[in-house]
Amino acid sequence: MNRKQFIILLALVVVVGAAGWLVNQHTQDSWRSGGAAIGGKLLPGLAVNDIKQIRLQSGTNELNLAWRDDRWRVRERGDYPANFQQISSLLLKFADLKIAQREDLGPSQFGRFNLLPPGPGTNTGTAVEFKDTAGKTVASVLLGKNHLHQSTDNTPAGGLGDQGWPDGRYVMTGTETKTVAVISDALYQVQTQPEQWLNKDFINIEKPRAVAVEFPEATNSWKLTRASETNDWKLAGLRPDEQPDPAKFAGVTRPFSGTSFNDVGPLNTNTPAGRTVLTVEMFDGFTYVARIGAKENNVYPVSLTISASLAGERTPGKDEKAENKVKLDQEFKTQQKALADKLAKEKQCEPWVYQVPAYGLDEVLKPRAELLLVQTNAVAVK
Repeated sequence: MNRKQFIILLALVVVVGAAGWLVNQHTQDSWRSGGAAIGGKLLPGLAVNDIKQIRLQSGTNELNLAWRDDRWRVRERGDYPANFQQISSLLLKFADLKIAQREDLGPSQFGRFNLLPPGPGTNTGTAVEFKDTAGKTVASVLLGKNHLHQSTDNTPAGGLGDQGWPDGRYVMTGTETKTVAVISDALYQVQTQPEQWLNKDFINIEKPRAVAVEFPEATNSWKLTRASETNDWKLAGLRPDEQPDPAKFAGVTRPFSGTSFNDVGPLNTNTPAGRTVLTVEMFDGFTYVARIGAKENNVYPVSLTISASLAGERTPGKDEKAENKVKLDQEFKTQQKALADKLAKEKQCEPWVYQVPAYGLDEVLKPRAELLLVQTNAVAVK
């Protein structure tokens, strides 16, 4: 290569480089003019710790989550405690959402991507508002239809096609008026059904000392008791002609074990008639009384009353040594404090009616006859 050819080649490299830089700058300027750049955060600077209210609206459905009395609560369920982990995960997700694609569209095209404001009409989106303690909106996002992944064979110009499988979602932030962004998360957890946000922690009864069910029909009622955790269960009120079937006791002596609930309602609006009463007494002095209404659609309405007999002072043992008194007193106080804390926590369940799936109670609500061995009369053969 001679000197002249080298100079020409060098000039071409400079021209191509300059053209590429200009194109890149133009693209960056267009991204900046429409909001955050591709790869940037959808909601830059979102301070999740300052958010104390979340409002979701889809169609005519609205959900409000609010931080009150040191915990998140679901307003549409009478301020029942919400699932903290679920809300925390949602806030962190929104704070980290990044823009995968941007398109400038006119308002006439918003309906195509379900980005019209929520309401009774069609092609509307789901609005998400984050508010501070005073109720001031600090950020908002309108979620549209899912973005669909497309192969190179059928991707139309602009990349906004209607075929493929979901790999993200079309969104508009509160600051945008014409720019639609695509995020690489479909945000399926953004639901406006209140029951989806409830804290589903429920009472967990283990190792009871007595279980009793009082049915409207008195002859179906029964009570099982045991002297200790290692003793056998005894069926109360056995007649001479009755014989219990211990093999059937296992299912009825584990009420609410691993049971959750579907939904809740305020006690004064849906209180069960109390036609069936389940009473469980524990070795630690706790007593659980569940009033259970009629089963509908495989769900029982259940209200709870929880009490406990806590000892005020420790009774010294017969052969207790004086040098052990301080240690035993401290252990007793620690134990009573734990029981008092447990009682205070569980009594928070009382102002509600719980919609409990039938599988959590059917095994317990058996009539007395089903706890007995079937009696058969032998027929003498002559």
